[in-house]
Amino acid sequence: MAELAVELTSSAVADFGPENPFYRASTLPFQAPPFDRIVDTDYEPAFLAGMAEQVAEVQAILRNAETPTFENTVVALEKSGELLSRTSAAFGAMAGAFTNPAIEQLQQDLAPKFSAHSDAIFLDSALFERIEAIYLQRENLQVDPESDRLLDLYYKQFVHAGSMLNDADKAALTALNAEESTLSNSFTRLLLAANKAGAFVTSDKAALDGLTDDQLAAAQARGVDGYEIPLQNTTQQPVLAQLTVRATRQAIFELSLGRTEKADENDTRALISRLAQLRAEKAKLLGFETYAAWKLENQMAKTPDSAQRFLDELVPKAIAQAGLEQQDIQALIDAQNGGFSVKPWDCEFYSEQVRKAKFDIDEAEVRPYFELNRCLHDGVFFAATQLFGITFAERNDLPVYAPDVRTYEIFNADGSHLALFYTDFFKRDNKRGGAWMSSFVSQSRLLGDEPVIYNVCNYTRPAQGQPALISFSDVTTLFHEFGHALHGMFSEAQYPLLAGTSVPRDFVEFPSQFNERWAVDP
Repeated sequence: MAELAVELTSSAVADFGPENPFYRASTLPFQAPPFDRIVDTDYEPAFLAGMAEQVAEVQAILRNAETPTFENTVVALEKSGELLSRTSAAFGAMAGAFTNPAIEQLQQDLAPKFSAHSDAIFLDSALFERIEAIYLQRENLQVDPESDRLLDLYYKQFVHAGSMLNDADKAALTALNAEESTLSNSFTRLLLAANKAGAFVTSDKAALDGLTDDQLAAAQARGVDGYEIPLQNTTQQPVLAQLTVRATRQAIFELSLGRTEKADENDTRALISRLAQLRAEKAKLLGFETYAAWKLENQMAKTPDSAQRFLDELVPKAIAQAGLEQQDIQALIDAQNGGFSVKPWDCEFYSEQVRKAKFDIDEAEVRPYFELNRCLHDGVFFAATQLFGITFAERNDLPVYAPDVRTYEIFNADGSHLALFYTDFFKRDNKRGGAWMSSFVSQSRLLGDEPVIYNVCNYTRPAQGQPALISFSDVTTLFHEFGHALHGMFSEAQYPLLAGTSVPRDFVEFPSQFNERWAVDP
């Protein structure tokens, strides 16, 4: 760890000082990130200095000659790394939702350094000895249940990370982790590039029959000669439900399915194969039969067998239901004298017609009822006020990382401050696919931090001056992601490691799935 500290410090000192916006905690309300001051070149020196600072903080723990205690070891470890955390929070938003070549290159360059930094802490024998000594006295400690949980989690994290390995195996694990981290980052970067490169382009307006005038205008405004339909990070692209020209549907589906399998610079197959190999080696080194066994050890499922049993019960039912739906689709195609068997690129288009025939539901006619701002304010926010008494006020005084990001302050029923909440809803070429929640500041009583949360989605941006109309599936996503936001906002944890959504991955979806139920409540 000492060598790592020297390397990081010498790299960071020259470029990191008070002029860097990450040098100290943000002075904006609730430590909101000062995006109006942050430029791309601020991140690297802040990251390097942040890693060096945390290494120095851990070394101070190790130099403490007193008997290891919960306060001088576990709590001290929880207090470490604040500079690194606030830099990572802002950078993570940019990398996920508003990236650029400089950000992507920095991710690639720093991936092995982040991996080495984590290993320097979690594979440090002296630090583990202190935590283990405290853990073995756990029954005699007079601590509250949350502190007991923190100690238990830290001990298990160190063991899970490989702290009980010998020095040779630790060195091998460190090398595997560094390569895995670099390749994982490369995969994300290539997927984003493949999404952009895989867009469907045509000069034939007739090929896009079925799209609305707003969608056609948006496709024309993307700077190509003709029309461009960008891919979203799904297999079934949303426009497949509307396009009447079967050849266009097939072309878009195949572009989507094969976006990273074109034997070009964005092909991910060799990378995925190497990642699988690395993870198999890592699992074996850590004493597990498979990577899945190691990965699930500290989750609710615990074992691959448990997860597989769940899937074995689910899959036959899902296949049976899909078969019934396919029969309905094929019957409709035959009734229309289609003369072909249903293929994957037909499912969304004809499912829409089946819904209309069976239930008199037309997605195109439903969308005007779901204007995005109305759904957010009179749907998501209204439900939260009814359920929890919280209220919302938009703020226009806080800087944001992209022009269409909006900010709200959220208040408890008694009028006291609860959280800040940022929304970033529209698709961009430099935003990864999907929808997610994260935080700029995680709640912690220990550090005196209040939650600053954000939601990101990938809704189609409306034409200039037009309302943003979304599908009911999008409405459900809006409620779902806000469920994650509520999880972060209502956190009342003492320690950062236990705050907000820092729970097992196979539990974290519960609050969001619960909240999405209110999308259908009258």
